[in-house]
Amino acid sequence: MELILGTLLGVMLSYWGMSFFNKKKGVEKTERQSVILIEKIKSVCKLISVEGDFAEIYHYENTKNHFLNLITSKKKAILLINAKAHIGYDLSQIKLESDTNKKEIILTHFPEPKILTIETEVKYYDKVDGFFNKFDASDLTGLNKEAKTFIVEKIPESGLIDAAKKEALDTILMIEQLLETSGWSLNYSQLVLPSTETKKIDSEKI
Repeated sequence: MELILGTLLGVMLSYWGMSFFNKKKGVEKTERQSVILIEKIKSVCKLISVEGDFAEIYHYENTKNHFLNLITSKKKAILLINAKAHIGYDLSQIKLESDTNKKEIILTHFPEPKILTIETEVKYYDKVDGFFNKFDASDLTGLNKEAKTFIVEKIPESGLIDAAKKEALDTILMIEQLLETSGWSLNYSQLVLPSTETKKIDSEKI
């Protein structure tokens, strides 16, 4: 009799132990999955949503004085700038939380759209050297940098930033579809999307 009771007790303890272990293992697996999904979303990093082409003319002129300001020497050039700007989102800046019980990823912060890249091609026309003021390699490097800054300053008035902001919801829906393929859902009910205000852009960071 004691042997039977001992056997039953052992079976019950083993069952409870296995149930507890499997439940804990399931929770750990779900937690690991949520971390993997969050990292997977952030690993997309930069997502281009809007592309714009620019063709601008930039006038450059530089005057230097020589010999006690008695002689001035001027160099000048006209630059034709063709540029392509990519506007989008840096998804490494989004903020996500996970609810493992509901298998739900909660989106709490979505970044503002920004200039991701600018590709410029500069052609020089009517480039004239001064007798004591000639173009050199450093001048051309500086002009290319000025050309890029010139395009960056044109972007806010072009409407590209505002167009990218309107694409924010499409980007969120793309993330939602990515999660659904893994059996998770995206909760963005409390999210405030980027405002329509245009912020100053730092060309040095592009």
